[in-house]
Amino acid sequence: MTPKSPPKKSAIELRSGSLTVPVLRLLSADLGLIAEQLAQKIDQAPEFFRNAPLMMELSEAAGEPDFPALLGKLRALGVQPIGVRGGSEQQHHLAQAAGLVIFAEGRSEPQPAPQPAGGTTVQYVEMHSKVVTLPVRSGQQIYAQGGDLIVLAPVSVGAELIADGNIHVYGSLRGRALAGVKGDVNSRIFCKDLQAELVSIAGNYRISENLDASVIGKAVQIYLKGEALMIETLFPEIPI
Repeated sequence: MTPKSPPKKSAIELRSGSLTVPVLRLLSADLGLIAEQLAQKIDQAPEFFRNAPLMMELSEAAGEPDFPALLGKLRALGVQPIGVRGGSEQQHHLAQAAGLVIFAEGRSEPQPAPQPAGGTTVQYVEMHSKVVTLPVRSGQQIYAQGGDLIVLAPVSVGAELIADGNIHVYGSLRGRALAGVKGDVNSRIFCKDLQAELVSIAGNYRISENLDASVIGKAVQIYLKGEALMIETLFPEIPI
């Protein structure tokens, strides 16, 4: 009788995960200008962009980009382009030939709710919120998939909050907060004490160096107005 071989030890494990990917919208075919302006952005937050994956948005890119040359310039700046979204079929063909992945486009505008026909059963999708009661430490990443993220404690520098919906922080926000990561432009960030390294709504972000001094340390809400990221104080100061 042939002895059975011992079971093989698992060599891999697949898990769902989340990844913060900056989106570079190409508004010009001038590669030199693209590299120059991206370098200025990187200089504002070098640690955030160091070896960061980068997605390119082609919906407003004219013509047929020279992807090999563009990739060379981007990699020379220390970022790692991984794929594109939007654009034409020909642009996708050229991007794939350069080794880039084609990503599906996220929602850019809210979709109207469908009106049920007579006698039709309406199915409601329940959105779940994730509630965090302990401090979020540096290096931690918390993701609320399919709903809002509510944090009842401080968020340290180097921590990252991610949500498909809104983010609420009832404490100091010193790390990163990215709401609407699947493209929900109506999502918002609310926090009691804004000191964030980075805030983002549906891919539109602002880093700490670009936060107005008038909102630092204040209770604020952050939302999109068109493509502009708006930061407003929640409670006006009342003189005593």
